[in-house]
Amino acid sequence: MISKRIISCLDVRNGKLAKSVKFVNTVDIGDPVETAKRYYEDGIDELVFYDITASSDNRSIMLDVVSNVASQIFIPFSVGGGLRTVEDCMKVRLAGAEKVNVNTAAVANPSLISEASKALGAQAVVLSMDVLKTEINASTPSGYEIVTHGGRTRTGLDAVLWAIKGEKLGAGELVVNSIDADGTKEGYELKLTRMIADSVGIPVIASGGGGKPEHLYEVLTHGGADAALIASMLHYGEYTVKSVKNYLSQRGIKIRLL
Repeated sequence: MISKRIISCLDVRNGKLAKSVKFVNTVDIGDPVETAKRYYEDGIDELVFYDITASSDNRSIMLDVVSNVASQIFIPFSVGGGLRTVEDCMKVRLAGAEKVNVNTAAVANPSLISEASKALGAQAVVLSMDVLKTEINASTPSGYEIVTHGGRTRTGLDAVLWAIKGEKLGAGELVVNSIDADGTKEGYELKLTRMIADSVGIPVIASGGGGKPEHLYEVLTHGGADAALIASMLHYGEYTVKSVKNYLSQRGIKIRLL
């Protein structure tokens, strides 16, 4: 059995670690480099860095911050935000990221996924999906819609169908981020995660809503996720990586322990 992964998300705005609830009311809460180093030393399996305003501001990602974070950790490191071309993805890799996250630009230009996969390898390309619950209709039969530009633009694109297409185009992993659950600490969107996990053959990372260790257990079992992404739980000091992992291990989840 492959170990489940615990991943921490570093949302970065103007070089500062930031946090929001349902993608609004964003506040700065710390230094991303110091935070990344602390989580690495505490045993986090992977880190994800999102430049959360790069797409909405129509600018490139902050490579200096990416490089500074990469210099402090020795675990898989994934970076997203404002990646529009394969060249952008290559720059992030050269700055120290092991994986690239594509989101808004991939919706506008799906060939970016296949081009990046050919250039970097599927294992290095993560399709990040921001998802909003919506009405079930002809365009969104699952009842979940893809949104872009940091949650600002609705696309009318069905989340499950987009996940399936992303895998076919060459994505090696999916991040399924529920905007409805984001920052609420009330639990992951289990139905959404399960639907996508059952529809694809690549790893699915659940994101949005983790507030206590029980939530991670639920999404890694009932939700079918291969990994759980957490932010608020760690950022505000309510839990440590070690305490979360110990809880999961005691519940029978195969997890990497220090």
